[in-house]
Amino acid sequence: MDELRGIAWHDGRVRILDQTRLPEELVLLEISDYQGIVKAIREMNVRGAPAIGIAAAYGVVLSIWYLEESDRPSFLQTVNQALEALGHARPTARNLFWALERMRAALMRLLSRPLREIKRALLAEAQQIHADDVERCRAIGRMGAGLLPQTSSVMTYCNAGAYATGGYGTALGIIRSAMQTGKKVQVYACETRPLLQGSRITAWELAEEEIPVTVLCDNMAAYAMARGLVQMVIVGADRIARNGDTANKIGTCGLAVLARHYRIPFYIAAPLSTFDPEIRSGDNIPIEQRSAAEIEICGGLRVVPEGVPVLNPAFDITPAKLIDAFITEKGILRPPYDESLAIIELKA
Repeated sequence: MDELRGIAWHDGRVRILDQTRLPEELVLLEISDYQGIVKAIREMNVRGAPAIGIAAAYGVVLSIWYLEESDRPSFLQTVNQALEALGHARPTARNLFWALERMRAALMRLLSRPLREIKRALLAEAQQIHADDVERCRAIGRMGAGLLPQTSSVMTYCNAGAYATGGYGTALGIIRSAMQTGKKVQVYACETRPLLQGSRITAWELAEEEIPVTVLCDNMAAYAMARGLVQMVIVGADRIARNGDTANKIGTCGLAVLARHYRIPFYIAAPLSTFDPEIRSGDNIPIEQRSAAEIEICGGLRVVPEGVPVLNPAFDITPAKLIDAFITEKGILRPPYDESLAIIELKA
């Protein structure tokens, strides 16, 4: 399968498929400065932890791409401003900071070179981050496909597919890989309130590839599990603590609780770049709080009375004890996660 690219570098600009417009419209944004990348990340035109990281890497390139060679004295100030702004675009996704760390390290290696060479080298680094993500996701797909029986039904949440990554997907990459080996997979996609990434993006992405998918409201998950419609749950992740506690789209923790109750395996598919070794547990993962308007307005209609307070965290923390395994590009991690992660890191 050719990658479904939601982000690409093209002739000095970054092209982003505007995910807020799916499934009604396919709109490509052409962005030529890092401020535009910051805006696209904040407004979720581009979303999904790996995709955010890739966009941020390209944003660093854009910050200096149009500078003249004579602007050399100010280029370092400009790129540092970009690194800081991009780092504040959204607080939870680990891949954003991982990608910026790679770009900063590349920059430090290049400081003595002419500006034209720095531009080309930073672009090459960003493109390598992008290509690496596709390969990581393909490896995750191969690792995870073996967990699916010949005929299976999988519940997923939010969107951990091609448009949330560099072009293949983590959770949906496993489903793609399983289908490619001849397995039959039925997907149940939870709608994922309040922004409906499951019904708008996951269902659209799978339907485009003719992968069987059924959408259900988030509060119907227990109904489907209780009736034996679901054999396993596979979701993505935005940041994973050293002990395995995981931040993912709000509602993921509730799904994990239900899966444990109904004795259904609950898996998280994520590249190692999503693991944050500096964070010991989920208590230390920053949780983004988003605008009340995302809940107050649905389909253009006000659904919350004016003046009534709204709580809108973008993510929740799923405790490691509710996660049966992490599916990574280097292997499948099982509890205790701090030990299994250390083993994987030694092999890397």
